[in-house]
Amino acid sequence: MDVAHVAKLANLILKPGDEKKFQEQFEETLKTVNIINELDTSGVEPTSQVTGLVNVVHQDEIDTSRILPPPSSNNGYFVVPAIFDNE
Repeated sequence: MDVAHVAKLANLILKPGDEKKFQEQFEETLKTVNIINELDTSGVEPTSQVTGLVNVVHQDEIDTSRILPPPSSNNGYFVVPAIFDNE
């Protein structure tokens, strides 16, 4: 596998020595994938997830008791109580 080419495609910058390290890691990953490919999955039904959960959606409802009043403003700025004394 051409590690430099894969790094370029992934927009990664390789440091000196990274190419050899990643080459070994890629080879180990491909060995693992080959082992997985040898498994008999003919009796396994294809699925995208295994938890059985489904998306739960609900209508948006506005809870007016939780809406804050609009802030006071002056010339486009928020007006807040002073926190410093001008003495």
